[in-house]
Amino acid sequence: MTEKSVRLQETENSYAFEVPRSTNKIEIKRAVEEIFDVEVQSVRTITVHGKLKRMGRYEGRRRSWKKAVVTLKEGHKLELYENV
Repeated sequence: MTEKSVRLQETENSYAFEVPRSTNKIEIKRAVEEIFDVEVQSVRTITVHGKLKRMGRYEGRRRSWKKAVVTLKEGHKLELYENV
Protein backbone atom coordinates (compact mmCIF):
# COMPACT_ATOMS: atom_id res chain seq x y z
CA MET A 1 0.00 0.00 0.00
CA THR A 2 1.47 3.26 -1.13
CA GLU A 3 0.49 6.77 -0.12
CA LYS A 4 -1.13 7.23 -3.52
CA SER A 5 -3.27 4.09 -3.16
CA VAL A 6 -4.40 5.18 0.32
CA ARG A 7 -5.34 8.62 -1.05
CA LEU A 8 -7.31 6.99 -3.90
CA GLN A 9 -9.11 4.81 -1.38
CA GLU A 10 -10.15 7.78 0.73
CA THR A 11 -11.07 10.24 -2.04
CA GLU A 12 -12.27 8.17 -5.01
CA ASN A 13 -13.33 4.86 -3.40
CA SER A 14 -10.65 3.09 -5.52
CA TYR A 15 -8.53 0.12 -4.48
CA ALA A 16 -5.27 -1.17 -5.97
CA PHE A 17 -4.48 -4.86 -6.51
CA GLU A 18 -1.58 -6.80 -8.02
CA VAL A 19 -3.05 -9.18 -10.59
CA PRO A 20 -1.65 -11.81 -13.00
CA ARG A 21 -0.36 -10.23 -16.21
CA SER A 22 -2.64 -12.37 -18.37
CA THR A 23 -5.94 -11.17 -16.83
CA ASN A 24 -8.12 -8.57 -18.51
CA LYS A 25 -10.44 -5.92 -17.08
CA ILE A 26 -13.58 -8.05 -17.40
CA GLU A 27 -12.02 -10.94 -15.45
CA ILE A 28 -10.76 -8.55 -12.76
CA LYS A 29 -14.21 -6.95 -12.40
CA ARG A 30 -15.96 -10.33 -12.07
CA ALA A 31 -13.41 -11.59 -9.54
CA VAL A 32 -13.66 -8.51 -7.29
CA GLU A 33 -17.47 -8.52 -7.39
CA GLU A 34 -17.60 -12.24 -6.56
CA ILE A 35 -14.94 -12.32 -3.84
CA PHE A 36 -15.85 -9.11 -1.98
CA ASP A 37 -19.60 -8.95 -2.79
CA VAL A 38 -19.47 -5.34 -4.07
CA GLU A 39 -20.42 -3.55 -7.31
CA VAL A 40 -17.54 -2.31 -9.48
CA GLN A 41 -17.88 0.95 -11.40
CA SER A 42 -14.62 0.82 -13.39
CA VAL A 43 -11.28 -0.98 -13.70
CA ARG A 44 -8.01 0.60 -14.81
CA THR A 45 -4.91 -1.53 -15.46
CA ILE A 46 -1.25 -0.61 -15.54
CA THR A 47 1.70 -2.80 -16.53
CA VAL A 48 4.61 -1.90 -14.25
CA HIS A 49 7.83 -2.76 -16.05
CA GLY A 50 10.66 -4.35 -14.06
CA LYS A 51 13.60 -2.17 -13.09
CA LEU A 52 17.17 -2.84 -14.15
CA LYS A 53 19.26 -3.95 -11.18
CA ARG A 54 23.00 -4.54 -10.92
CA MET A 55 24.95 -6.95 -8.77
CA GLY A 56 28.55 -5.93 -9.23
CA ARG A 57 29.25 -6.15 -12.94
CA TYR A 58 26.20 -8.32 -13.66
CA GLU A 59 23.00 -6.70 -14.75
CA GLY A 60 19.56 -8.19 -14.32
CA ARG A 61 15.97 -7.12 -14.39
CA ARG A 62 13.18 -7.43 -11.85
CA ARG A 63 9.99 -9.01 -13.12
CA SER A 64 7.24 -6.90 -14.64
CA TRP A 65 3.82 -7.00 -13.00
CA LYS A 66 0.30 -5.75 -13.54
CA LYS A 67 -1.63 -3.44 -11.24
CA ALA A 68 -5.40 -3.00 -11.31
CA VAL A 69 -7.12 0.05 -9.82
CA VAL A 70 -10.75 -0.85 -9.12
CA THR A 71 -13.30 1.91 -8.46
CA LEU A 72 -16.41 0.82 -6.57
CA LYS A 73 -19.90 2.22 -6.97
CA GLU A 74 -21.24 4.71 -4.42
CA GLY A 75 -22.09 3.10 -1.09
CA HIS A 76 -19.75 0.10 -1.46
CA LYS A 77 -16.52 -0.38 0.50
CA LEU A 78 -13.97 -3.11 1.06
CA GLU A 79 -13.81 -3.99 4.75
CA LEU A 80 -10.44 -5.66 4.15
CA TYR A 81 -8.77 -2.28 3.56
CA GLU A 82 -10.39 -0.49 6.50
CA ASN A 83 -8.07 -2.05 9.10
CA VAL A 84 -4.81 -1.58 7.19
